[in-house]
Parts: sequence; structure tokens; C-alpha cells
Amino acid sequence: MKVFAVIDHSAGAKSVGIDLKPTELVVFGNPKVGSPLMVCEQSVAIDLPQKALIYEDESGEVWLSYNDPMYLKQRHQIEGCDEVLNKISKALANFAKAATQ
Repeated sequence: MKVFAVIDHSAGAKSVGIDLKPTELVVFGNPKVGSPLMVCEQSVAIDLPQKALIYEDESGEVWLSYNDPMYLKQRHQIEGCDEVLNKISKALANFAKAATQ
């Protein structure tokens, strides 16, 4: 898995005088996994590479969220790519587990 970008929304907000709790978007993926999904349904490219949002809430708790591949399947009406979607689901679960320990 490769991290393509980290976007610090808090820094962006601060640059225009807005106070935002720590909020970062991590753009990451693996072309060996994402590219076959785009072959199944090219419109999914708008949602790839995958993104994870890491943010701190008002109580100081840190959260990690991302789009579930089954949401992408429904959104883009992807058919015949369950193996790839399952691979992505597993990779995201592993990423989330590692990031939150």
C-alpha cells in the first residue's frame, strides 16, 4: 500500500483564520488492487485511490473513517468484481486496525 498524499485540513483552515480540531485526509492505495476494480467499472475511479479521514472530536477522541467498498459497489453498480472488493475490504480493515493501535 502506498500513501499518495496527506491533506492537513486543520492547517488549511488555520491559514484562513478558522480554528479546526486536528483533521487529516490520507489518500492511499495499491494500483494492483484498485486498477482491476476500475476495469470492472471505470466510474469508480472518482473514488480511488482510497481515502481515510482521521480527526479529533470535541472531547479529544480520535476517529478514523473511510468509505466501505460495499458502498462503492452500490454507488457504481459494480458487478463481477467481488473478489477485488473483498481484497480491498480486508486491506482497509488491516489498515484501520494498524492505524488505531
